[in-house]
Amino acid sequence: MDPVELTDLIPAPRTAACRGSSPGYLSLDEGTTLDARPGTEGVARRLRATIGAATGLPLAPGRDPRGILLRISARVEREYGPEGYRLSTDGSVEDVAVVIEGGSAAGVFWGAQTLRQLLGPDAYRKAPIGPAGREWELPMVTVEDGPRFSWRGVMLDVARHFLPKDDVLRYVDLLAAHKLNVLHLHLTDDQGWRIEIERYPRLTEIGAWRTRTKWGHRASDLWNDTPHGGYYTQDDIREIVAYAAERHIRVVPEIDIPGHSQAAIAAYPELGNTDVIDTTTLPVWDTWGINPNVLAPTDSTLRFYEGVLEEVLALFPSPFIHLGGDECPKDQWKASPVAQARIEELGLAGEEELQAWFIRHFDRWLADRGRRLIGWDEILEGGLAPGAAVSSWRGYAGGIAAAEAGHDVVMCPEQHVYLDHRQDGGADEPVPIGYVRTLEDVYRFEPVPPGLSPDAAAHVIGTQANVWTEVMESRSRVDYQVFPRLAAFAEVAWSTRLPAAPAERDFADFERRMTAHYRRLDALGVDYRPPGGPLPWQRRPGVLGRPIEGAPPNV
Repeated sequence: MDPVELTDLIPAPRTAACRGSSPGYLSLDEGTTLDARPGTEGVARRLRATIGAATGLPLAPGRDPRGILLRISARVEREYGPEGYRLSTDGSVEDVAVVIEGGSAAGVFWGAQTLRQLLGPDAYRKAPIGPAGREWELPMVTVEDGPRFSWRGVMLDVARHFLPKDDVLRYVDLLAAHKLNVLHLHLTDDQGWRIEIERYPRLTEIGAWRTRTKWGHRASDLWNDTPHGGYYTQDDIREIVAYAAERHIRVVPEIDIPGHSQAAIAAYPELGNTDVIDTTTLPVWDTWGINPNVLAPTDSTLRFYEGVLEEVLALFPSPFIHLGGDECPKDQWKASPVAQARIEELGLAGEEELQAWFIRHFDRWLADRGRRLIGWDEILEGGLAPGAAVSSWRGYAGGIAAAEAGHDVVMCPEQHVYLDHRQDGGADEPVPIGYVRTLEDVYRFEPVPPGLSPDAAAHVIGTQANVWTEVMESRSRVDYQVFPRLAAFAEVAWSTRLPAAPAERDFADFERRMTAHYRRLDALGVDYRPPGGPLPWQRRPGVLGRPIEGAPPNV
């Protein structure tokens, strides 16, 4: 298959040029060598495992003018940052056919992703489909590039519907192919606890399993009565983290507190507000929505979660640890003599400040161990924890307030980048939820709201697309909701060429480039939503979703 045109790259690079009016081509063949300079050996392994596997070319170690050279460059780091790269395929650098220089090993890795795109969609297969010994044509070009944001993330909810380890590893590869560098794993919720904690075995023995699952989001009479669950062992987590690190992706764990905690309370009833309800009868929750059962604000609860987090920190080297903090109803605390006594003891103004006390405790605890807390924007309520960062999900307002106060922000407003929301208003869309957010809507998302002061804008460290899985019970359903919109999001997060004004972005050009990208997704086996709408087996007639207030009604 012919290589794609230079202008078909996604995300769009900062600059891309050929020497003449159109590029010539060079060939990679069985004699093409791969010269990995110090610090780039891991990238070389990935090139052999991806491009080498797809092409059947050995890419043997060695130095040759017709080969590929990988190296770290201080000049590239100065001009484009540590994740920046310069890819030359025209022999203009040291008379070597292909040179990938990066500001760090990560930059070299992102340059290798661009090389893969230039080779065409068959470079995304796991084995060659053409004749042995075939030559692979590569356009002779120079690409210089670097990301707009340092945090380019995807939140994957494995609590509502569990994704087996191999599916998570597959998503790491899909993030890497789109130059995304953060995987935020939502590991705990009311509907399931998905990470092994050795000192608290009932968290997975009991908390990882529910007896049934609501089918759809709004309907009360449709259920899947098959028990659902699963969890990752600590060795599974170590594998996921190492697999991601080899692809220059950071895994950020989320342990949700003090709300979204019924699975933990089902396993250890003493964590709940036992003076208000009989927590011994609470099961792992089998439906969706905001759950009233929240953690008790007791010293024993704090010690329990410190124990959880000690094991989490040992597994995840990420500087950020996400502690949720969202959608925590205060009704049980209002009714609880224990909670009210704690409010009085601490001199707090009420239940909102009690939640802030909960979050600030773990902010200090994490800071003492060299880590940083990040939470959903509800952690602003009752006073923002010093040093905490904010995932702004309820629109821009929380992120604006946090950034203006000097706190780092990851913009992920539900109105724009919640990929569980439906992609079209048509009746064939499976389980219509929330806002209609098309591919074009995601492409026109701007993470930095207008009007922020320059100092505040500098605190927007990145952006993230969130994949909540209440109505995504399988890998195929996740694929359908995530793709192709993740390609648009990746360009928003990476590309410095996009105008800040969403209306000025050239969506027609992006659609044209997506023609080539759909072929890459096909080669990767992604069950994306086709441009013409869901295929017959992707539809979900009769299963009701949930509209959001102010959003168009469900069809």
